Amino acid sequence: MLKCAEILFWGSVALTMIACTPRVEVAAPEKPITINLNVKIDHEIRLKVDKDLDEVLSKDSGLF
Repeated sequence: MLKCAEILFWGSVALTMIACTPRVEVAAPEKPITINLNVKIDHEIRLKVDKDLDEVLSKDSGLF
């Protein structure tokens, strides 16, 4: 009788462990992935201002 109870116990433990195994599912999203890049580029404007300042502050301008 004890042997039958031990087999039943270990069988239920094994079934519990099998039932609790994690399941990983990899699926593609339904909507496409979009990346929104709101980047302000003002390099050209700064370059123009720097050139204007160089002209104003040059030695030939007679400002200093």
